[in-house]
Amino acid sequence: MDIKDNTLGISWHDSACIPSLNPANIMDYFSEKSNPFYDRTCNNEIVKMQRLNPEQLNNMTGLEYILLHCQEPILYVVRKQHRHSSSQVTPLADYYIIAGVVYQAPDIGSVINSRILSAVHHIQGAFEKTQSYSRYQPSKGYWWDFKEQESADTKKKSKDKSKEEPSSVFQRQRVDVLLAELVKRYPPKIVSTAPVQQPTSDKPHDQQIGRASCRERV
Repeated sequence: MDIKDNTLGISWHDSACIPSLNPANIMDYFSEKSNPFYDRTCNNEIVKMQRLNPEQLNNMTGLEYILLHCQEPILYVVRKQHRHSSSQVTPLADYYIIAGVVYQAPDIGSVINSRILSAVHHIQGAFEKTQSYSRYQPSKGYWWDFKEQESADTKKKSKDKSKEEPSSVFQRQRVDVLLAELVKRYPPKIVSTAPVQQPTSDKPHDQQIGRASCRERV
């Protein structure tokens, strides 16, 4: 399927304009020439080329884009719609802009189709897994054998684990270098503890007092 026909799997952004996005210029950002979601045959382009007031879109008929929802500074929702009159429009598609990246919102049919395909895939896998446990012999008929299949699964898991290669010397050294750089940039804070002052002993002073009292007695 061509990319133009399937726009649900693509996104678009302009890194130079992302930091300055706001509700006043978000429609100009969406109408960039490199944006694959923007149709240059819309009425917005006519208003832009003729430098008309954006409110003139309400008096025109045809394809147009409007800012449907705004949640600054991260989320903007743009709607593509076909205007029949000043009071009648038909929504065609919605686009949401998250952090400057534009995506197309899937329609309800695409969502239901994706969910059904996912459910069918898992159901088919469950039937195939169940079928692998069934056994048949003409004399016995059908029966279930879970032990043989479980042992085969354990052997397969052990083989897969044995195939896993340990980390190489280059990987281990690279991790050590990164950790060393982080330690240099952000050295750990060493809490300095104040030295504890020990109480001074009064013994010399007491000895002097004792000697003076002995002299007085003599």
